[in-house]
Amino acid sequence: MLKAGLVGAGHLGKIHLKLLDQSSKYELVGFHDIDVENGRRLEAEFGYKFFDNFEELLASIEILDIVTPTFAHFEYAKKAIISGKHFFIEKPITNTLAEAEEIIKLSKEFKVKGQVGHVERFNPAFIACKPYIINPMFLEIHRLAEFNPRGTDVPVVLDLMIHDLDIVLSVIQSKVKEIHASGVAVVSKTPDIANARIEFENGCVANVTTSRISMKNMRKSRFFQKDAYISIDFLAKKAEIIKMNKAPEKEQPFDMIIENAEGEKKQIIFQYPEIHNNNAILDELESLADSIEHQTPIKVSLTQGKEALRIALEVMRQIEHKLSLNKVD
Repeated sequence: MLKAGLVGAGHLGKIHLKLLDQSSKYELVGFHDIDVENGRRLEAEFGYKFFDNFEELLASIEILDIVTPTFAHFEYAKKAIISGKHFFIEKPITNTLAEAEEIIKLSKEFKVKGQVGHVERFNPAFIACKPYIINPMFLEIHRLAEFNPRGTDVPVVLDLMIHDLDIVLSVIQSKVKEIHASGVAVVSKTPDIANARIEFENGCVANVTTSRISMKNMRKSRFFQKDAYISIDFLAKKAEIIKMNKAPEKEQPFDMIIENAEGEKKQIIFQYPEIHNNNAILDELESLADSIEHQTPIKVSLTQGKEALRIALEVMRQIEHKLSLNKVD
């Protein structure tokens, strides 16, 4: 078991604490939070050891789980790396690309492993479908959330859209060629709804829409590729694969056959991959422990986290530019 510590015991941090405490791969040593009152309260309620001195916690562990607000990611990661500690860092990896690049550089220098918390990679519906996603050429993604004032201090692109940007980058084996983005600030001071059209060098296009002012929650992605259409509901953890096979010579009564303008017949096949329910947050935390123990590649690397941030920042830059042009004094 790896001795683990956590910094940042907010809403998500509390979930991480519970899972680290339950995990068979970690021994939870304790946690640090700048809010001492909150720290003492959690210690009294759940028995997790609270360290009011972060350096004392760092000296007692082998791996640090960083669940602070994003602006503090860099400093805590840097301290962990220089101390020779492996680390898990929530998304987005950092505030800036320069900070992300520095973390990557230091991690290589001090030979420590770091993983970024893009939890949708561990969604069971995505895991079940990923083997079927082969060279998709069009992606349509919607991530809609009901309004929650707690999240409006973070831009919707960095809070929600970045999940899908990471998914897109993980399945498209091509460089980004061009990005077009727009958004609207409806309730808060930063955009509450945003859309990005991402074009890749291989011709693939991803259309990503994110909103935090929807009337209902939705997390659906559709992948279109030659002879197949894959639909994933990340929220309901369901998936459907529609494949187009060459029509059999002898058609059966219940075969679904379509014929195109050239007279070519195709058979429509519906597949429902087996989905194994899991705790995605626990799985992402434990995957880092497995990578450390077995010296295997990190599931969501620091470089991948940096790339998701790079695209997200470009989306934000374009939106802010367009909003500034339309600003009414």
